[in-house]
Amino acid sequence: MDLFNQKSIKNILPYDGVTNYHGVILNAEKSHFYYSRLLDSIQWKNDEAIIFGKLITTKRKVAWYGEEEFSYTYSKITKTANLWTPELLELKHLVEKESGETYNSCLLNLYHSGEEGMAYHSDGEKMLKKNGAIASLSLGAQRKFSFKHKNTKERIDIVLEQGSLLVMKDVTQSFWLHRLPPTKKVQTPRINLTFRTIDFQ
Repeated sequence: MDLFNQKSIKNILPYDGVTNYHGVILNAEKSHFYYSRLLDSIQWKNDEAIIFGKLITTKRKVAWYGEEEFSYTYSKITKTANLWTPELLELKHLVEKESGETYNSCLLNLYHSGEEGMAYHSDGEKMLKKNGAIASLSLGAQRKFSFKHKNTKERIDIVLEQGSLLVMKDVTQSFWLHRLPPTKKVQTPRINLTFRTIDFQ
């Protein structure tokens, strides 16, 4: 099932979860502004993961920011959050208003070209708020984003436009995997901001 360049889509998943595509929430001018500022001001680092006991360093770069300098572990690597920048706070408030949710941290990804992507996974770390919302804001290159049901293997593809917002919540992470498939058709960078809530209870 393909959903390309759709507007005002509410819940693109047919069952077992809620993933709302809000379409473009930042116009081209604001998208370019935030893209440039984040590219220059964020403390980007190559991502690391331990896979089958081996340390892997990716070409993709990441950064983690939040309201506190708390630690967050995924792929067996622990990261400590930087404090919000003014631009990230502005975007957080915009995303909270648009999604009707609240967030206390943001994991940012920098993909230098379409050849960099992300394999199928679900965001099920224990520190994340259970069934909490994860809001994905896209800046820069337009990329395809895919979902695959863990049991039925049904796939949903959507193109995430510059300035667009996708919000995964409820039981989505329990039933669906998602990925950013690599492509040689895209030669420009993309910044993805994933606002989320860390639960310390």
